[in-house]
Amino acid sequence: MAGRFAPRPPRTSVRGGEPAVPAGGVPRQASAPGKVRVWVPDGPLELGLVLGPLRRGPGDPTFRTLPDGSVWRASRTPAGPGTLRVTARGGEVRGEAWGPGAEWLLEQLPRMLGAEDDPSAFVPRHRLLALTRHRRPGLRLTRTGLVLESLIPSILEQKVTTLEAYQAWRLLVRKFGEPAPGPAPGRMCVMPSARTWALIPSWEWHLAGVDDKRASTVLRAVRVAARLEEAAGMEPAAAQERLEVVSGIGPWTSAETVQRSHGAPDAVTVGDLHLPGIVGFALGGDRDADDAVMLRLLEPYAGQRHRAARLVLLSGRVPPRRAPRMAPRGIERL
Repeated sequence: MAGRFAPRPPRTSVRGGEPAVPAGGVPRQASAPGKVRVWVPDGPLELGLVLGPLRRGPGDPTFRTLPDGSVWRASRTPAGPGTLRVTARGGEVRGEAWGPGAEWLLEQLPRMLGAEDDPSAFVPRHRLLALTRHRRPGLRLTRTGLVLESLIPSILEQKVTTLEAYQAWRLLVRKFGEPAPGPAPGRMCVMPSARTWALIPSWEWHLAGVDDKRASTVLRAVRVAARLEEAAGMEPAAAQERLEVVSGIGPWTSAETVQRSHGAPDAVTVGDLHLPGIVGFALGGDRDADDAVMLRLLEPYAGQRHRAARLVLLSGRVPPRRAPRMAPRGIERL
């Protein structure tokens, strides 16, 4: 009987043999010098504007901005986990990377910073957008080349407040991810692998505030993770079609994904609670605009509608609030 109640050793792996992060965290190992790449962009570049959409809230374990201006990202690449530090000085960008995915991240660095984006293709038809582009010339559209790392947080953001979605992403990545390679700032993590996402127990989704519908959509997506990652090599429209084959992924989620994974300049987000009113107010003085009105206002920017929407958001011209911010549901307390 005494043996039945003896303390058990700490669990070090999840079902299937993959390492799990112990409650106290995995101590970081001394890191070797990282691999380095220096790249010179062909025009203005503002790191915060380009990489900002990849950050899922101020506590995102996979993204960190430091006071010295450096941006850190922890990613799960096709070659394995990797950490990337990016700095911009004197017209050149320096990337330093660690981990099995270091070389892949450095190879992808120019694309991630908008090397394949063409800001000159945008012709402003509204004075507000012309002024905003003039004031923020460093805006380029990022292209990560990674689908799942943008898809899963986008699914978590479906029909909930951003605070709820950011909390769910933070809790799940910290609990089931792994420490970022190299000398990453404290508590940075690489998101879980597809198999680990699939093995997360139902009660852990609940504790993170994720309802069954969103959790089930993530599980369906990770079961076909390889096929979805193949979409990184497709045109944005074709990639959206492939993503939307998965039940629970619609135009809103697929657009939010390819905006980041593909740098898609025309992937405008439809079905959003706030964006139509913001675009309608900024470009037409209509704060009650719906998707149809928003698309009509963005029609002159066909091929560049996502960039136009980004410039609207950067302009700061948003309708004043008419009601308090929506309160989080807090389903984890039920």
